[in-house]
Amino acid sequence: MPLDPQNALLTVQAGLAQLSTLIVSYSFSAIGAVILLIVGYVVAGLAERSVYAGLGHVHGFDETLRHFFSKIVRYAILILVVIMVLGQFGVQTASIIAAIGAIGLAIGLALQGTLQNIAAGIMLLALRPFRISEYVEVGAVAGSIEEIGLFATRLRTADGVYILAPNSTLWNQPVRNFTRNGVRRGDITLSIGSWNDIDGAQKTLLAIANGDKRVRREPAPIAFVASLGDTTVSLTVRYWTSASDFFSTQIDLTKRAKQAFDSEGISIPLPPPEAPAPEARKQ
Repeated sequence: MPLDPQNALLTVQAGLAQLSTLIVSYSFSAIGAVILLIVGYVVAGLAERSVYAGLGHVHGFDETLRHFFSKIVRYAILILVVIMVLGQFGVQTASIIAAIGAIGLAIGLALQGTLQNIAAGIMLLALRPFRISEYVEVGAVAGSIEEIGLFATRLRTADGVYILAPNSTLWNQPVRNFTRNGVRRGDITLSIGSWNDIDGAQKTLLAIANGDKRVRREPAPIAFVASLGDTTVSLTVRYWTSASDFFSTQIDLTKRAKQAFDSEGISIPLPPPEAPAPEARKQ
């Protein structure tokens, strides 16, 4: 069948007309989408800075939480803008929202442990059971807090070991904070022979504690008999000092107590010698 030039021309003209209509239609949609993206990007940035600055006026609000919530606002606006842009091209936004929900659910199930750490990190930052530089003990973890993140908390032990503990571990166990109250009670116990002057030894311990400027006067230090043995008496001096001076005060007072007992002739009994091994007795 011969090709009719007139019909071919009409077909081409109809196709060009439809193409031009589509180009004009989608050109406006594309221009609108670009404008929407630009405006949305600017609005998201402004909203992020506004939320960050606004939370900064809240007294005691943590810096990490400020970044976290401001970023959430930013990305929520950007996701909304993308959905609106797709709607400009006739895409069903309801199906997009449903797909995003399904993806979010799948990611949430896959990262359940990570999300628990994030939730625990938010609670730790909000309730603040510990702060930077405080010394804490949580279960088997103990050390000075160096950084509180959204996923994990970094600590340094007393002997300089690096610890990175998941936030969920720190949140789900009791926290012992040795620094928060600002003061700590110290006990120093020494054993002396039962033949010594107990009252004199107690006065010596009290004089040592009262003579140290780091020891608080209220509550006042006390000395008492902690326990009795067959030939020994255990004396304890109890005092309060600042948390930052706790270890140094305990070390210094223990040394001074030993030196004072030596100078006053208060003897500290030595442990009995170990019995020789059966082989040694046979020899």
